[in-house]
Amino acid sequence: MMKVLAFAATNSSQSINKALVTHAAELLKNNTDAEFEVLDLNDFEMPIYSSDRENESGIPAPAQAFRNKIAEADAILISFAEHNGSYTAAYKNLFDWTSRIDQKVYQNKKAVLLATSPGPGGAQNVLGSAVGSAPYFALEVKGSLSVPSFYDNFDGEKGVLTNDELSEQLVEQLSLLTNA
Repeated sequence: MMKVLAFAATNSSQSINKALVTHAAELLKNNTDAEFEVLDLNDFEMPIYSSDRENESGIPAPAQAFRNKIAEADAILISFAEHNGSYTAAYKNLFDWTSRIDQKVYQNKKAVLLATSPGPGGAQNVLGSAVGSAPYFALEVKGSLSVPSFYDNFDGEKGVLTNDELSEQLVEQLSLLTNA
């Protein structure tokens, strides 16, 4: 059985990206024999990374715990929130600390990367950055999808995409995890 680790790259308690990645994980589970775990980045909160802090105190335990979660997974689903055209501070900090253990943060796992935003851009800037940098951090991107205008295309109460075209694209991208 494939073990899938899913998370939104944000610490927002009202995250639309968490809703999207949870929906994607459930679709994958329903269409395969996968099991999944959805992480909350709030469980991995640490001081802002600095080399001074690392030299004084070492690497905080949450960074190793995050790395261990990745190690236990066969595949990864990430949905990126976009803050000012880039990663959220919460994700970037967790990533920075974890990369100090080993630059190959994602340990050669295959992944589908997602992003959404309330506006028409669908967080494409951060998604492009994530896809482009993935090989440097040992993440094998099998597929990616930007979902624009989240509130027009997603039913928050039911937790599902309502746009048929986007829903089909998501299923297609997810199938690349199991067909590869």
